[in-house]
Amino acid sequence: MARVPTLAEIDAELARRSLGVAYRGDPVAFLHDLVSWRPGESPAPYQDEILAELVQRRRVAVRGPHGLGKSMIAAIAVLWFALSRDDWKAPTTASAFRQLSKYLWPEIHKWARRLRWDRIGREPFDHHRELQVLGLKLPGGEAFAVASDDAAMIEGAHARRLLYVFDEAKTIPADTWDAAEGAFATAGEATGDEALALAISTPGAPSGRFYDIHSRRPGYEDWWVRHVKLEEAIRAGRVSEEWVEARRRQWGEGSAVFRCRVLGEFASGEESGVIPLEWVEAAVERWHAWKDAGGAMDRIDAVGVDVGLTTALTVLAPRVGDVVPELREHARQDTMQTAGHVKALVDARGGRPIVDVIGIGAGVVHRLREQKVPVIAFAAGAKTDLKDKSGELGFANLRAAAWWGLRDRLDPAGKPTVALPPDDGLIGDLTAPGWVMTSTGKIQIEEKAEVAKRIGRSTDRGDAVVMVFALEILAPRVSGTPVGIGAGPSFWHGDR
Repeated sequence: MARVPTLAEIDAELARRSLGVAYRGDPVAFLHDLVSWRPGESPAPYQDEILAELVQRRRVAVRGPHGLGKSMIAAIAVLWFALSRDDWKAPTTASAFRQLSKYLWPEIHKWARRLRWDRIGREPFDHHRELQVLGLKLPGGEAFAVASDDAAMIEGAHARRLLYVFDEAKTIPADTWDAAEGAFATAGEATGDEALALAISTPGAPSGRFYDIHSRRPGYEDWWVRHVKLEEAIRAGRVSEEWVEARRRQWGEGSAVFRCRVLGEFASGEESGVIPLEWVEAAVERWHAWKDAGGAMDRIDAVGVDVGLTTALTVLAPRVGDVVPELREHARQDTMQTAGHVKALVDARGGRPIVDVIGIGAGVVHRLREQKVPVIAFAAGAKTDLKDKSGELGFANLRAAAWWGLRDRLDPAGKPTVALPPDDGLIGDLTAPGWVMTSTGKIQIEEKAEVAKRIGRSTDRGDAVVMVFALEILAPRVSGTPVGIGAGPSFWHGDR
């Protein structure tokens, strides 16, 4: 015998049908009428525009700066779709699953709490039967989270009304986009079926399906694209001018990270840049995965130490395997204080310090050796016969070998395992330096002083991380002149 619906379920179904009549074709009215807005608070004009175009154009792709309210738009779209339709499904996916679990679905929960349930005509979602951590299940359909590399789950979402949400869409694989596209083949007035797609992201490198859509490449003309400009986000109160200026000083106005995250433009590291932004961002995602899996800094293998003058920043970058768990920063420290911080860390956690021996760093190395700490001195200008992983390209000095070594470790072609902490300063540092090929056929990295002059700050965090990943090319000894020799991993050749 079929289960008899409860009175609450009957009321919810009647409310959904009534809501569908009023708001099915008008998510903007849903946003304004059925969300509880605090005094002085309202949706941004571009948020209204994006939701309106979702109904009219069916495929909507939006890019813009960090902080413009992208996840809020996606959350409202899911709630509107769920509450105004029957026989529906809403798969949600993102470049990294963490974007769904940490941002999009918490945002859906947040805006569900702010719905005007008195106007909707039903009780708030039940958190056991309906709104769950990564899903929403109602009598008429469900929304759920899907990993972006699981195209089969996207393709297997069958219902008469479908909403696909691609959050932080810049690196979602092409197969996943294609799997969703199949639903549009049968959607239209003739069948009564409906298919909508909302793709929204801060941009990244000028490649991939999200970029192709925004570039109006042939075959993607049926997507409506929107670039939310920084000025719009500032006027809407979503981004502050103080934050923009701070990021301008931190990253440099011409850097790829500034153009992507602040201006909302597609940008990669310039051809002269050592490490592309997208490679660093992928390493940050691996750090999040490591942390979510319970990663911790118990024992360390090494610690890179970039020593600043007494008025500058000193940075310690510990390393556990291929993971940098954290950065430790100390401002206005003299050499004795810096040596004390390094010794305390290695006494507690083990590992070998690798210290920039140029300038003030020489005092730190000297003091650590006095204390019998097995310090490795890193002389950036030391000559080396090391070669890159091809065995063909040489380096002007040890600094170039170390920077290029980290580049090769981060290259996605090599299935990288390096994981870096989500530090905006570090991201900016690693993407800042350029490189050239010298007349002698060797790679030369832009000098630290020249980078600082160009971007207005020193790349202390990046240099500490580069040094700690140079462990394999440095001699495992505690005295003598530091030179670029050692066992070396597979991406270095020579000096064996």
